[in-house]
Amino acid sequence: MQLHAASPIGVFDSGIGGLTVFRALMERLPFEHLIYFGDTARVPYGVKSVEAIAHYATQITEFLLARGVKLLVIACNTIAAVAYQVVDDLSPVPVLDVIEAGARMAVASTRSKRVAVIGTPATVNSNAYARAIHALDPEVRIFSQACPLFVPLVEEGWVDHPVTRMVAQEYLRPVLAEQVDTLVLGCTHYPLLKGLLQDVAGPEVRLIDSAEAVAERTAALLNEMRLLNPSRQAPRYTFYVTDVPLRFRTLGERFLGRALPNVHVVRW
Repeated sequence: MQLHAASPIGVFDSGIGGLTVFRALMERLPFEHLIYFGDTARVPYGVKSVEAIAHYATQITEFLLARGVKLLVIACNTIAAVAYQVVDDLSPVPVLDVIEAGARMAVASTRSKRVAVIGTPATVNSNAYARAIHALDPEVRIFSQACPLFVPLVEEGWVDHPVTRMVAQEYLRPVLAEQVDTLVLGCTHYPLLKGLLQDVAGPEVRLIDSAEAVAERTAALLNEMRLLNPSRQAPRYTFYVTDVPLRFRTLGERFLGRALPNVHVVRW
């Protein structure tokens, strides 16, 4: 399949959390056209079966491929954890995901080889980060913590709220007790809590933002494949959702820090 440098990058998620990845791509690759797909009608994916998630991922992948993307970014930890291979097998274009990118950055960051991973229960229970990190360095010890309250707190806009700080202190206490020097933010909502989490973790712990990590991997891969968009014109950003575009706009603008143009509803 012939890939074209001027083609867009496809980014997809089960809902709106992947907009942190979209934002990181906008900042790292300011001339790339981007298409975002958020499956807002069927979120959350974390409570669905592996078969259902694979089916949803297949539908979204086919949708984005039909729009001529040159690369796919799985901006959802749950999809990456349980359906990466399904997407990769289906796609004739390269596929990157937040877990592999975050694992690479974590291994490069840690000096003590003691790494904490926080995420949703589905992501933590999948052990996907542990597998990805151990594939790169089997000597790294991983301490995982599910943080189910973080997503609703972020969506409520409580990113620097006393309640959120108290919850973060409770969640991080057991992993910080393990003397970790690296903390992987294993959910795409969590970058919005980065300042608060850094305060709680302390300056000696490096936070790994999987959104920034996958943006760096994307830039490196496009450069390696000579697929960086040569145009220096303003890029096109297009957003597709499967339900509730008004809520998507409201939360999405908080995630992106800017207005969301070109939001379209997809009916399967």
